[in-house]
Amino acid sequence: MHYTLHQLQIFLKIFEKLSITKAAEELHLTQPAVSIQLKKFQEQFPYPLTEVIGRRIYFTDFGKEIVEAGKEIINHVNLIDQKISSYTGKLSGKLKISIVSTAKYIMPYLLANFIKTNSEIELVLDVTNKSKVIDNLEKNEVDFSMVSILPEKMQIKAVQLMENELYLVGNSDTEFKTSKYNKSILSELPIIYREKGSGTRLTMERYINTYNIPIKKKMELTSNEAVKQAVLAGLGYSIMPLIGIRNELKEKRLQIIPVDGFPIKSNWNIIWLREKKLSPVAKAFLKYLDDEKDIIIKNKL
Repeated sequence: MHYTLHQLQIFLKIFEKLSITKAAEELHLTQPAVSIQLKKFQEQFPYPLTEVIGRRIYFTDFGKEIVEAGKEIINHVNLIDQKISSYTGKLSGKLKISIVSTAKYIMPYLLANFIKTNSEIELVLDVTNKSKVIDNLEKNEVDFSMVSILPEKMQIKAVQLMENELYLVGNSDTEFKTSKYNKSILSELPIIYREKGSGTRLTMERYINTYNIPIKKKMELTSNEAVKQAVLAGLGYSIMPLIGIRNELKEKRLQIIPVDGFPIKSNWNIIWLREKKLSPVAKAFLKYLDDEKDIIIKNKL
């Protein structure tokens, strides 16, 4: 076989985007150039890697196996590049992190000085829901994940960062005069949920189910920001992490409704697979967190 590393990278990008056009755009190549390289790559194998049905490209079972093997090859190539860089005293390579959407209020502060100090590092930061974050980690597609609820069935290591507090919140239109409400107030309010797979949703449901509280489910939205905007607009109430609503509370656009049993508390964690062979970049980031996280949390968060 005589396929090139370039062809393999193109093949993996097509799999990632499930589109030759989108792969070409991200790789800054023309669509015909990507199609030609895919054809040349395919010619190296006795079985089809892809098939086109209608206008969509699909990967065969054999093609998916080549994808998984290809990812391992690229990881080893990246590791070689990083080892070469380490001998020059410079860190380079990719740092791949997947975080739940609420963690976007925290992770940039943890990364800022590390990335500034090591300018040759390429950061790949995926912001999504808890299910996808755990899936990324389980498939070994990222170095680290950031979650507030630890996965129960995975062998992981973790660095605990800071407390995560969730409160019942609404906009400022309605006045709540009682100093502390009973949990039953949740059954009287229209509650806005995050989508299934969200860590915030899981925390909400655990609390609600523990106390058997009947809920008027108003709507379901796919991001913390969407929930916040819906609450601000007066469409309902929600249980939200404090870290994402501080500005709105300060500006008195949102209010915390004092309820018995709140805040609901968990912890933010950086996690990685127990058996993962960390790259020099990943190891350096862990050391940086160990040295700096307490100062960053105290001064920035």
